[in-house]
Amino acid sequence: FSLSRARTSLFTPERQVAPAPGVLRSILSIVTASWLNLLLVFIPLSWAFNFADKDQHTLIFVFSFLAIIPLAKLLAFATDELSMRVGQTLAGLLNATLVCLFLHLIIALTKCQLTIVQSSLIGSILSNLLLVLGMCFFAGGIKFSEQGFGASATQLNASLLTISVIAVLLPAAFRFSVTTGTTGSDPDAGQDILKFSHGVALILLFIYGSYLFFQLYSHATMYGDDSKDIIKSTKYVPREKRKKGETTTNNVPATDVENGIAPEEQEPEEPEVPQLSLYMTLGLLAVVTVLVAVTAEWLVDSVDGLTESGAITKEFVGIILLPIVGNAAEHVTAVSVSVKDKLTLSLGVAAGSSIQIALFVIPFIVTLGWILDKPLTMLFDPFESIALFLSVLTVNYVVQDGKSNWLEGMILMCLYVILATTFFFYPGSQDTDFANILPKCT
Repeated sequence: FSLSRARTSLFTPERQVAPAPGVLRSILSIVTASWLNLLLVFIPLSWAFNFADKDQHTLIFVFSFLAIIPLAKLLAFATDELSMRVGQTLAGLLNATLVCLFLHLIIALTKCQLTIVQSSLIGSILSNLLLVLGMCFFAGGIKFSEQGFGASATQLNASLLTISVIAVLLPAAFRFSVTTGTTGSDPDAGQDILKFSHGVALILLFIYGSYLFFQLYSHATMYGDDSKDIIKSTKYVPREKRKKGETTTNNVPATDVENGIAPEEQEPEEPEVPQLSLYMTLGLLAVVTVLVAVTAEWLVDSVDGLTESGAITKEFVGIILLPIVGNAAEHVTAVSVSVKDKLTLSLGVAAGSSIQIALFVIPFIVTLGWILDKPLTMLFDPFESIALFLSVLTVNYVVQDGKSNWLEGMILMCLYVILATTFFFYPGSQDTDFANILPKCT
């Protein structure tokens, strides 16, 4: 490993980039980036209600929620344009950090909304693993009888998710072990859990760094579409051929298979065509980030008033609503490419995002809370931790054979709906010692 290689991975694009368009063409690309831009009208509405009447918590939350959806899409659009001009490592970090959810978490952390922070972290993993991955399998399964993906890389991802679940469950097991048989809250136990969380966060960050090195350097071929363990996708067989026992697959020339060469590698690689100039990309990132930060602040501020009536809980807002709006752009991307038989890319978006949240975002936010003197720990709500464990267990069973179909996708989506319904009625942990064991956030 050399310094020049690290510099290449950070700042050298993987593919050649075509000349950037002009200012007018860039502005047109921004305006027509998505039909979701129609929802931008809710930005001034949410701001107006916030300044006019802060007691309209429901309206402020709804309008801010709708306003963040197109902003999330524009932020993803600008991030993709910037990632096109840098190396794989920096592009992955940009996609992990420059998302609406990341900004939500930081704002909620600074306002001591620790329940929202923890619920959003768990909810983001559940959303990617069950809803996004399930939609990918289901959408691809409509066109293909079975779709194949890299089993080795997927099993490694499953192992990484498993260790992250262990890191989430251990603090809860530690808490119940040290407080069993005691009366009241133990301040020493709370401090121990806080210190324990800081240590685990640093270890998870080290694991994530090792995972990046493994994925981008030592075993980069394992994560490509030309990986040797990818099973070929199978199309549906016409009814007349089905009686004869014939199958239809995506054929690859035998000579290419023998030589280990994918058809795409035989053709010269075309340069990527940017839709924005570099200055327009940076400007769009700056403007959208500011808009997201302000709108997300109104959104977070309205949560307490929204949940005071008891019609909706903080757990449901954090677990279900915020992850959906924060990851909306990733949902669309993953599903659209799965229909094109690029399931490896879909898994990279869905499972890869879950790994980034579990091994990078969670420990980073915990470490940031440590720096800001906010007592954010890895002691998550017991019910949320169990839901995460069961979800990871189900996904591990689904992907272990290296292929997918529409029924597996429907199973994952239905499991997400079951969890969403459960969390809608879940009032949060009723164990008072669970909340009082940790230091107060100020």
